[in-house]
Amino acid sequence: MKFLRFLLFPFAVVYDVVTTIRNFFFDTGFFKQTSFKTPVIVVGNLSVGGTGKTPQIEYLIRLLKDTFKVSVLSRGYKRKTSGYVLLNDNHTALDVGDEPLQYYKKFTNINVAVDANRVEGVTNLIDQKSPEVVLLDDAYQHRKIKGSLYILLTKYNDLFTDDFLLPTGNLRESRKGAIRADVIIITKCPSDLNKSNQNIIKKRFDTYKKPIYFTFISYGNIISFKNKLAVDILVDYEVVLVTGIANPNPLLAFLETKNISFKHLKYQDHHHFSTKEINEIQRVFTSIKSAKKILLTTEKDYVRLKDALENLYFIEIETKFLDNQQEVFNQQIIHHIQQNRCC
Repeated sequence: MKFLRFLLFPFAVVYDVVTTIRNFFFDTGFFKQTSFKTPVIVVGNLSVGGTGKTPQIEYLIRLLKDTFKVSVLSRGYKRKTSGYVLLNDNHTALDVGDEPLQYYKKFTNINVAVDANRVEGVTNLIDQKSPEVVLLDDAYQHRKIKGSLYILLTKYNDLFTDDFLLPTGNLRESRKGAIRADVIIITKCPSDLNKSNQNIIKKRFDTYKKPIYFTFISYGNIISFKNKLAVDILVDYEVVLVTGIANPNPLLAFLETKNISFKHLKYQDHHHFSTKEINEIQRVFTSIKSAKKILLTTEKDYVRLKDALENLYFIEIETKFLDNQQEVFNQQIIHHIQQNRCC
């Protein structure tokens, strides 16, 4: 695979030229950008998939929802509908996408909408719901909209500074795109990453002159429609783990550190499960003879699978900041909203 990507290097050069010209036209005003009086916080990345955008959006929702009127706009990846859709209780993951439905089901007193056209989506949200802040999920490359603050995510073990453009690497645009960020967050770090190693990583981002934060993934209880159980009980169970996310490796590593035995059924990111696949998952689970067995999935997959599989659990996930960085980050976000809200 690496050799094939090397052979595709000329295409990566062409891709770099095209994206660089596009960004130049936006930066110089040749291509129109739409801005709003309402603060619009963009969360995204330079690379494809798996940097932790969903838990970061959820972190922002928790931070802001009790103080500000919050709306979230997402593309609604792989949904069957089109155009602008404001989520309600009747929507399914097929209608609006798994991540937007997860936000809607998980948090009260926020509005969630989907629209591939971010300008129209934000305009409709502001007209209909008058939010005090809009969170844009995975919109870093959507230059037609001008966010008021940009949060750029990059994985600890796959930093964009070490990557190259598609198809040779995994970058959607050149590393120079990081200049647009107001904040850079190194995600999925080891929870014990010390200050010395943090400073070594920070030096690699000196050229961008942005605040750098470090976060890690924290796993919590396992939850079903009826029950909430401590994850430690899984050590006594046979576990069938079903994942349809970009990078399940952190979850696998967590379960292994807990000495939990599991059989992993892996599917593509945002996978829509067919009846045949549902039956196969059920067959694998039924074939386990132990009385103590659990069918486990991720929170994002749960919204797609909960109506198709009985006795399904998901594991809670939350992004947390290392050391005392969350206080500084929180203050930066809240100050930005207070300084930029229109009324």
